[in-house]
Amino acid sequence: MLEIGMKTYYTKLEWLYRCCLEFLDKHETKGFQDKAFNEIWLNTDKMQYNLNNIRRKGKGSFDTSFTDDSALQTHVVITADVHSRYVFRSDVAYDWDFDIEQLEEDTLLYREDHLDSFCRKNDRFRLSYYPQEPTKEDDQTYPQYVEELTKIKNRNKLIKGMHINSTYTAFAHFWLIKQLVQAKEWRFVTDDDSSLATAIYRVFSDDIRLYNAHHFVSKMDKTKSAKQKHEDYIEAKRFLTDWGNTYSYSTRSLYTLAELYLQERLQTHHFCEEVTFPHKRAVVWLNNPLEHPLCPKDKGSYTVDCRTDVSGLEVNELASAIMNVNDHATNSFIQQIRRRISILERPLVTATGQGKSYIYANFNPKYAQYALTILRTYYNFCLPFGRGDKKETPAQRIGLTDKVFDMKDIIYMK
Repeated sequence: MLEIGMKTYYTKLEWLYRCCLEFLDKHETKGFQDKAFNEIWLNTDKMQYNLNNIRRKGKGSFDTSFTDDSALQTHVVITADVHSRYVFRSDVAYDWDFDIEQLEEDTLLYREDHLDSFCRKNDRFRLSYYPQEPTKEDDQTYPQYVEELTKIKNRNKLIKGMHINSTYTAFAHFWLIKQLVQAKEWRFVTDDDSSLATAIYRVFSDDIRLYNAHHFVSKMDKTKSAKQKHEDYIEAKRFLTDWGNTYSYSTRSLYTLAELYLQERLQTHHFCEEVTFPHKRAVVWLNNPLEHPLCPKDKGSYTVDCRTDVSGLEVNELASAIMNVNDHATNSFIQQIRRRISILERPLVTATGQGKSYIYANFNPKYAQYALTILRTYYNFCLPFGRGDKKETPAQRIGLTDKVFDMKDIIYMK
């Protein structure tokens, strides 16, 4: 359409990516250095997409026996502020500077195929070692070795680079956010994802131990239809109205009624309990979620759980905290990704309706990371949202700037 070469497109994409990094260094990194939060709410979620399985040059493009549709599922870890919707980071779980040839060299040098996973130099990758032919002392059988070798050889026919475990990416993701943001108290909202929970508890272990960080988990039934979600919304609205009338509350605000209802429920509902051992006491998570009284039209009913010790919070404080538990911030940015970045659009359904086509997906996650950084910069500083005259960008809402930027400000910053 533009009558330009492929090299021109990717060169300009990388150039714009570097412009965004320079802009963020001035307006984001330096802005957060001068700003401190008493309490910050972070919503984290993961987005998945599949790469287009295009084989590298010279790797047998006419070999029809090779099919590996599920090997290149890629994760993107996204964290945004719950209130302002400012997106702090969006990281692709991929290392494009590492390849399988280096993995084979490390395996031979460090004997990583004979080490436990936590001892391996490259354990951050999904394929953490290059299979070696078993010796007499090995427990691995020869067919098992052939199966592993075939899998990694098939992967080597595709794009260079290595997929990283999403847990490792989340570690780095949260650590960098902690270095960027100065906050006295942290509040995390995620879905029931063990990789995100593990990263939070490792990176913010001291804050959790001092009761300065709490982790809230929001779970919903994704199998519900749009009709069922709307019925949940109507039922929740009717229940709160009837409950308010029963207790003679004068307010008709559903938000206020929901918070008052939570205060009553939390008198008897507990997320954790204290257990006494012979020489110490410990707080044990009960896995006892509470249904959120407010029910969005597009989400349906969902539950909220807290996996950290909130016994130090008063009932009204905990009720107010639960009212903040939602995933609107990350959902809003993910919708922007799906609609504005063609290579990260949702897959198409095939003509038979039995499968999905990822024909628009890219085959190199490096350029997905470039595009995400460009979109994140535009979304935070150039895209106002709100109603009426109160439209502001996420950067304005969080207090980094008092103006709406445009792309020219980013490109021609110098």
